[in-house]
Amino acid sequence: MKSKELQAATTFIADQLAQQPKVGLILGSGLGMLADEIEKPTKIKYEDIPGFPVSTVEGHAGQLVCGELKGVYVIAMQGRFHYYEGYGLETVTFPVRVMKALGIEKLIVTNAAGGVNPSFEPGNLMLITDHINNAAQNPLIGPNDAEQGVRFPDMSTAYDRDLQKLAKEVASELKLDLKEGVYVWNTGPSYETPAEIRMLQTMGADAVGMSTVPEVVVARHASIDVLGISCISNMAAGILDQPLNHEEVIETTEKVREAFLDFVKAILARLA
Repeated sequence: MKSKELQAATTFIADQLAQQPKVGLILGSGLGMLADEIEKPTKIKYEDIPGFPVSTVEGHAGQLVCGELKGVYVIAMQGRFHYYEGYGLETVTFPVRVMKALGIEKLIVTNAAGGVNPSFEPGNLMLITDHINNAAQNPLIGPNDAEQGVRFPDMSTAYDRDLQKLAKEVASELKLDLKEGVYVWNTGPSYETPAEIRMLQTMGADAVGMSTVPEVVVARHASIDVLGISCISNMAAGILDQPLNHEEVIETTEKVREAFLDFVKAILARLA
């Protein structure tokens, strides 16, 4: 990403913030309601930010919401960008670069995902312990800016172990049945076929979706600690022998609303 574009976006946002954000939040399909909990919010439409694309997917509000949540000054993406929308991965991950430039140290990424593990049920929350990039794409392809990160970043701990431990402790305190597993990124926008889901099961996948991995790769390149949470919004193709649709995704995330809100807010309270 051109340094001038990064500087312009960072300056535009920083000028509107009350203080430097500590934690970034990327809120996936149907999960943007967490941003509504932010106190004394500053809301900035994506379309107003230099260099930012515009979210086109239902369930994505398309704005940054900045303010305090459980004692932590956060910057939340209420809706994200996807490769399948026609954006290049440099554009998809541009907000992560901006968050880093604004000073965030930790990033909580969330998504709505299809359950590949047959023991899961729609409405489960899954702690992402690792991921599989099944899209044959990488946001770091191209010239490397050494000021942003190293040429060959280590992904052996893409999801921070201390943050995972904290999330599991919080889940236990809340008596939340938190699942754990491996998330697979496919480009979408078509859902997988039953044969593809069987392949992913063989590969060791527990959930599948169309986002998250590019942002996590860039976050780790920028030395940001990452916590990942999937909402299992539906069972993947072939498991329940029923058609898949985006409306079901939104409906399920609405049902899990309270558990999701309580979980993430309790994690943030521990990070304050």
